[in-house]
Amino acid sequence: MTDLLTALALAMAIEGALYALFPGGMKKMMEHALAQPQSSLRTAGMTAAVIGVGIVWLVRG
Repeated sequence: MTDLLTALALAMAIEGALYALFPGGMKKMMEHALAQPQSSLRTAGMTAAVIGVGIVWLVRG
C-alpha cells in the first residue's frame, strides 16, 4: 500500500511541476486532447498503462 501511495504522490508532483513550469503548453495539450476522438485517447491511455506496468514489473522483478 505504501508503494501505491508513493507512486500516486510522485505522479501528482510531476503533473504539478508540469503545470507550474509550462502552463501555456499544458493548456494547448488539453485543447489537443479534447479534439481527439475517444478511441484515440483510450488507445493512448491503455498503451501508457501497459508500458507503465511493464516498467514496474522490470524494476521490481
